[in-house]
Amino acid sequence: AGVGKTRLIEEALAPWQRRSPARVYAGAARGASGPMAPVAAMLRGRFGLVDGMSEETCRMWLRSEVSALLGDSKVEDWLYFLGQVLELPFADSPLTRAVADDALQGRLLRRAVLRQLIEADASAGPVVMWLDDAHAASSEVLELLAHLLEEVKKPLLIVFSGRPELVTTSEALRRALEGRHARVELGALSQAEAQVVIEALLEPCDEAPPALVEAAAALARGNPQLLERMVRLYHDAGVLEVTAQGWRAHPERLATVKLPLTVDEVEQARLEALAPAARRLLERATVLGSVFWLGGLLALVRLDEPPPASWHPGDDQLQELRQQLEELVDRDYLLRLPDSAFSGDVEYVFKSSKLRERLSAGLSVELGRRLHQAAADWLAQKPQLRAHEEHVALLARQLEQAGSREVAARRFIEAGDVARARYANGHAADYYQRGLDLLGDTEAALRLEALHNLGDVLLLLGRIDEAHTQFEQMRALAWRLDLPAKGGAAHNRLGRLFRDTGRLDEAVRYLEAGHLLFERAGDERGVASSVDDMGKVHWLRGDYVSALRDFRRGLTMRKSLGDPRSIALSLNNLGLALHDSGHYPDARDAFEQSLALRRQSGDLLGVVTSLNNIGTLAQDEQQHSQALAYFEQAMTVARQVGDKNRVALVLTNIGETYHRLGRAPEAVAVLEQAEALCDELGDKLGLAEVLRELGEAYLLRGEVARARTCIGRAVELFAVVRSKAHLGAALRTLGEITAAGGWGERHAPKARDYFLQAIKLFEELGNGLEEARSCEALARLLATTSPAAAEPMQRRAAALRQRLQRAEA
Repeated sequence: AGVGKTRLIEEALAPWQRRSPARVYAGAARGASGPMAPVAAMLRGRFGLVDGMSEETCRMWLRSEVSALLGDSKVEDWLYFLGQVLELPFADSPLTRAVADDALQGRLLRRAVLRQLIEADASAGPVVMWLDDAHAASSEVLELLAHLLEEVKKPLLIVFSGRPELVTTSEALRRALEGRHARVELGALSQAEAQVVIEALLEPCDEAPPALVEAAAALARGNPQLLERMVRLYHDAGVLEVTAQGWRAHPERLATVKLPLTVDEVEQARLEALAPAARRLLERATVLGSVFWLGGLLALVRLDEPPPASWHPGDDQLQELRQQLEELVDRDYLLRLPDSAFSGDVEYVFKSSKLRERLSAGLSVELGRRLHQAAADWLAQKPQLRAHEEHVALLARQLEQAGSREVAARRFIEAGDVARARYANGHAADYYQRGLDLLGDTEAALRLEALHNLGDVLLLLGRIDEAHTQFEQMRALAWRLDLPAKGGAAHNRLGRLFRDTGRLDEAVRYLEAGHLLFERAGDERGVASSVDDMGKVHWLRGDYVSALRDFRRGLTMRKSLGDPRSIALSLNNLGLALHDSGHYPDARDAFEQSLALRRQSGDLLGVVTSLNNIGTLAQDEQQHSQALAYFEQAMTVARQVGDKNRVALVLTNIGETYHRLGRAPEAVAVLEQAEALCDELGDKLGLAEVLRELGEAYLLRGEVARARTCIGRAVELFAVVRSKAHLGAALRTLGEITAAGGWGERHAPKARDYFLQAIKLFEELGNGLEEARSCEALARLLATTSPAAAEPMQRRAAALRQRLQRAEA
């Protein structure tokens, strides 16, 4: 049962497992057969689904257990999503059919079902969840457990055991653990403790010979894993013999055994103890990796064997191979896993990665190449292969090691597509890059598609410079091959990148070029996209007349094309311009139509944007609690999708809402997170907006010097990106800080000038709401020094607000 951290936690949790009504969910990530395999193991253990049960029995048992636990009328929906984790199919329903083609929406629903399941279980008593070897877990598992940590409000303890790098492997987990976890480092055993452990391991002997105990304890130097391996070595060397009554020790043979001094030497000794046939079998198994399958190994064993005259499915070869592997399991070289990634097969994992590496090194280059090709041929026939990007990538690696570089490249790019569809953006980027590296200068059409997709996922990850490189390579290749549609797409992507990082002049240059290329190619969809993208630049600059013109034109074009996602994007952009020009009812209608379309089409990135925009509308209507609810919904989805740009945007709006609610400490804490993220992303426009809001929040806290520094930087950045609307808001904040003495009493009269500049900008832009806010701010300043001069400003602000209210009515 182990002697290290795993055994320690098993012993610690044993009382919990005996204590009713406490529940323990346990799973291990090492050797997991799929991204959610550890969670599947947890569920199987909790609900008593054991090996040997038929699928129908498992379904009946799970339905009974879940119904008893949840008592929910929609239990079939719950079972469908639990069945996806368990790879146990259940009948679908209208809800499950609606998300069948949307991997991320399905993942979010699975997460919600698992959270409610845990909460229901924890209502009857404490729940413990244990993930062993957590450093090897998939990002999906770690994000799920982080979600449970943050959202479950019932008694829940989650135990992670793994290597020290665990906390750095998942940003979601690191964030969830902040301030709520205890870390326990396991040190080396003392000499006395090591002797106690080795005596326990030698318990099957009538009496543990002191020579064996002392030799093992001395050589292990406090390493419990090495103690366990020493016992295996004693067996391999004949120092320990298995009998019907237990183990018989032969301490006299110890003198003839060359005792190892390191873990490497232990593994070498165990390697030498293998019979030639067993060693050859394990060498072939290493071709499939640290995890392998009985069926795959059979294909490798048969590689050089002649087929029989007639093939009978009941022949003995498969059974003989299974028996050989079970003997190696008994000798602790392998571990048989309870579940297999490939239905109907048996999955094994090497107990020692060092031993696997030594075995793999024993294969010749030529034999290794042929075996990798055979492994690829076997994997390619598995119907479940494309369910997980890891398995497609495994096939790609087998092909690469077999020397089939171009075919391997296609498979890596396919793995990237599968990962991208699940919003596993980090994995997708790695797979696309590997595929492109293998393609080199070949397969231009595939390279163009991969460069486009790699650039997109890099943008979502916030790796702006790398994304720029991919789009530039795409642009260059499209130009060389004279492909205007692909060139238009590359220019549009570059234009959006510059636009979203506040480099608006460069954005215009690329977007206009993309528009012309799309027109030359006769690509109506591309032209509509270009028109909409230019409208967004006009909106950022505060030119609402031009923005509305382009957004309406783009919407008309997209409606004629009939693409719901594109129509939703145009509606959203139209809503932005309507909002900022004071047409609130029309803006709300556009945002809500956009949100509905995005939810119907499963466009979760779009859902984040629409929720955020409805939140800003509620904010401007002084419905701050409602706005905060929309922003928090948007943040939940943005973090699940992993889009850092949208996370930064929503953080900024949450910080602004806290400021408007007078909750300055919370506003500063959130806005400082947004500042760090915008800085990392190189988003000048976003950074400037965060700095402006931070200036406001610091002013609310009375930290005038810090407020002054923030607004000074914001004004500089807004001037650089030439955004009049943002510059006007920054000038108003600058006026407020100056009036508060941010630059000393001598500079206070300049506050009036800053307010007047802001008012003039907003009047030119036709932004009545921001103009009213600026008039009110100036009126507050004048009321302290010249009440008569304040009255015209108050009347002007009141008239503007009345006009907005009439428009809204």
